[in-house]
Amino acid sequence: MSQQMPYSINTDIRFNPLELIDVSTIIAECQDEWFNQTLSKVNDSVVRLGIVRGEFHWHKHDEEDEFFYVVDGQFFIDLEGRTVELGPRQGFMVPKGVMHNTRAPEGAVTLMVEKASVIPTGN
Repeated sequence: MSQQMPYSINTDIRFNPLELIDVSTIIAECQDEWFNQTLSKVNDSVVRLGIVRGEFHWHKHDEEDEFFYVVDGQFFIDLEGRTVELGPRQGFMVPKGVMHNTRAPEGAVTLMVEKASVIPTGN
């Protein structure tokens, strides 16, 4: 998958405190190949939902760590020198400053936890 796909990245906070977050409904309504929605802010961090198929681009976050948790599907995190494969109910943290590329050839649903200041496409 060498061509870059269009991304739908929504950094607005979709749900307020004490509001039910129904991930199944968001998944059912999603029409994008690479969708990222900030669900909620928790202290200085945000929880984002990724509904993805295809490949992102190589990038890094200079100041923030990034945690991925797979809800559904197979999700790959390419790092320099190795690839981490995640399945449902598995997570992985990429430390700040580490180049990485995420991909889900068959599609995946992930939750990401990161500082609210992170730029999702990288620095």
